[in-house]
Amino acid sequence: MTLSVVLITLNEEAKLPRTLASVLPLVRDGHGEIIVVDSGSTDRTVAIARSYGAKVFTEPWKGFAAQKNSAIAKATCDWVLQLDADEALEPELQNSLAAVLESMERCARLNQEPGARPLMLGDAQADVEKHTGAQYTANLAGFWIPRKNFFLGRWIKHGGFYPDPKLRLIRRGAGNFEEYGAHPTIQVQGPTGRFKHALIHDAYPTLRGYIDHMNSYSSLGASLAIEKGHRSFSLSNIVVRPWLTFIYNYFFRLGFLDGREGFLLHLYHAVYVSWKYSKAWEQARTRTQNESFETPSAAPD
Repeated sequence: MTLSVVLITLNEEAKLPRTLASVLPLVRDGHGEIIVVDSGSTDRTVAIARSYGAKVFTEPWKGFAAQKNSAIAKATCDWVLQLDADEALEPELQNSLAAVLESMERCARLNQEPGARPLMLGDAQADVEKHTGAQYTANLAGFWIPRKNFFLGRWIKHGGFYPDPKLRLIRRGAGNFEEYGAHPTIQVQGPTGRFKHALIHDAYPTLRGYIDHMNSYSSLGASLAIEKGHRSFSLSNIVVRPWLTFIYNYFFRLGFLDGREGFLLHLYHAVYVSWKYSKAWEQARTRTQNESFETPSAAPD
């Protein structure tokens, strides 16, 4: 079966070549396509994408979910693999994806041919199950893929950061992203499987990059916190909750086994939690002040 690899980008020239090189063997020779929706890069992102044969579309930023859905909507192949520009397929995952796509194509072809060939069909179905744990059916909607998160160059194996499964490979038309702050998720209708091998996520090679991202994400998280009713200045949320988060992830979920990098990651993640609820209070207060300015006073008698 053919594969559409879809990405959204903005100034990703440093990381994009690794991502595209890891998927190129799956789509070359007419087996698929690469689709990139760029939101106005000023570096070499677009040129790099085109050098790998990608179809590039430039669109204004619409939010994470809407931008990713725009990329998915442009896919023309049987299956759609959504990646971020700081992710790549480890070689074992690349091989598994190729095997599963080929086996599903054989299943679909044998199911359509007159005269049942149960032995050959069984072999193809067994291959899908070997790689994904899923029984092949015509309505199989998608596959979860584990993700190896790297922080300051170290694979973070504990503290809740692995296996970090993401629903990234879906049958075209089976689902879309739904907005959830900076981390929208795909919702699909139908059964799913789970690959054993992983995506490589090299999101935070530097502390500066991590802190910048957490500053941005905490603003988005604050808006979600407000929607859930967290509007007041709460020492419980701003002080106690972050430290409980650190203790839970670092000690109970064994984050301390990831060395100095694990310590820094969980420490600054706790800071992110504090920022989120502080910003929720700030945003809620600003909205209340703006609403009071906009409300007309009662006319005098």
